[in-house]
Amino acid sequence: MSENTTPTDTNRPDSNWAVEYDVEPIRIRDPVAEALAVLEPGDPFVVTYEDVVKAAGHSCPTASGAYRIAQLGLNTLFPDKLPVRSEIEVFAAGPHDDATYGVMGRLVSYVTGAAQEDGFGGLAGGHGDRQNMLTFDAFDPDSADPTFRFRRSDTGETVEVTYHVGDVPDGGPALGNLQQIIDGTASEEERELFAEVWHGRVQAVLSEESLFTVTTIEHWP
Repeated sequence: MSENTTPTDTNRPDSNWAVEYDVEPIRIRDPVAEALAVLEPGDPFVVTYEDVVKAAGHSCPTASGAYRIAQLGLNTLFPDKLPVRSEIEVFAAGPHDDATYGVMGRLVSYVTGAAQEDGFGGLAGGHGDRQNMLTFDAFDPDSADPTFRFRRSDTGETVEVTYHVGDVPDGGPALGNLQQIIDGTASEEERELFAEVWHGRVQAVLSEESLFTVTTIEHWP
């Protein structure tokens, strides 16, 4: 390595984020983490939107929509206590191989721990079991928009969250710069304008309550 070469900092404590988002984190307990002394009993994991971006590999209205779907569902189901992984069942209205439901389902699973048959089976006696708690094609929604249901396994209470994607700001012509950015031919001004508009749409999803409808579901299924 020459004297003029700057080595890569492999000890950076966090990603060098180029954008900041304004949204509350999700706090959720994990009985396995508590049992194995990762967390003190009763203390939650704090899941930020940036954590979801890391899981997705990008930030977009789909990823931010999944974050808010999980957040709104959990806040409604657990108004007076922390939600607990392994006590939350998740039901998606669409199929696993759908481009939207597949991505959203994976991110909602990341937050809630709810998984299909390949999920964590729990400790001895099934403590913290999260298998078969995520179901796709689970119900027929009233809307064509992405819709998920969350159910507490301890009480059976169920809420439905619908994400009105058609109401997300379209971003205008600046989004047309994406191909030039990918090709490496975009100017710095075009890159900056794209980033401003793109992340503005993401922030709108994270901020605007009108983009989501939360409904309590009685006697289901």
